[in-house]
Amino acid sequence: MALLGAIEGGGTKFVVAVADAAHPETVVARESFPTAYAAETMSQIQAFFDQYQDIVAIGISMFGPIDVNPASRTYGYVLATPKRGWSGYNFLGAMTEWRDIPYYWTTDVNGSAWGEFVSGAGQENDNILYLTVGTGIGAGIVANGQLLQGISHPEAGHIMVNKHPMDTYKGHCPFHGDHCLEGVASGPAMAERWGQPANLLDDDSTAWQLEAFYLAQAAVTYTTILRPEKIIFGGGVPHRDVLMSLVRKSFAAQLSDYLPVPNLDDYLVRAGNGDDAGILGSFYLAKTLV
Repeated sequence: MALLGAIEGGGTKFVVAVADAAHPETVVARESFPTAYAAETMSQIQAFFDQYQDIVAIGISMFGPIDVNPASRTYGYVLATPKRGWSGYNFLGAMTEWRDIPYYWTTDVNGSAWGEFVSGAGQENDNILYLTVGTGIGAGIVANGQLLQGISHPEAGHIMVNKHPMDTYKGHCPFHGDHCLEGVASGPAMAERWGQPANLLDDDSTAWQLEAFYLAQAAVTYTTILRPEKIIFGGGVPHRDVLMSLVRKSFAAQLSDYLPVPNLDDYLVRAGNGDDAGILGSFYLAKTLV
């Protein structure tokens, strides 16, 4: 049986899997492990895939920023990243040297966006934005049925935001402090600001009001620039049920009826594939190569 491989590389953990090439939803094997330094993590990845000799292509959805320009001398590299031990690592080169098969190389959020586009919350739409809110914040954009990319991939988690009047937190992003979305609304930012991880905060905590304000502000920005049919929220932070209703309420207030948008219950939604969006998207992207 021909197999597809999938790698979802996150700042906290890596997920690797193989599936039936004819039916990517049929997962044959799957494993996850904490993200360590690059060389150690690569050894674990290759050891997993060494068990399977019938892999015809692998989709790689990798935390960024990464170089996705095939004409660049650093194509396939991880670029300057806050994750220690990864900046300047030739990820795609290490995979190609290990096994010479086709690879689809893109960002983790692009992989998740594609997973939602093919079989998740965005499958009936041609224009979606997938926003992951977890260890970091990033967005994958599908425009007219294609992943959006310019000279490189979007880094929409680092858009500048206006601080909430009640927020005195100095920000978590090592590049932008409290000026960007990731700096004030990522999982580590919430934990640092409130003294405990998001999953331990009470539903009536002020933390969720502030988080909703920032995510809604970002959604307004994405709406005015991209005009997507749907904005899909993934990652660990949106697991909390109370958050999405607060985001919709804040979004309506901040957009202030400026543009027509779909019903907000249908427009601002959680990922249909949940935490499997990225690994499924990696399989679907690998399948485009064979």
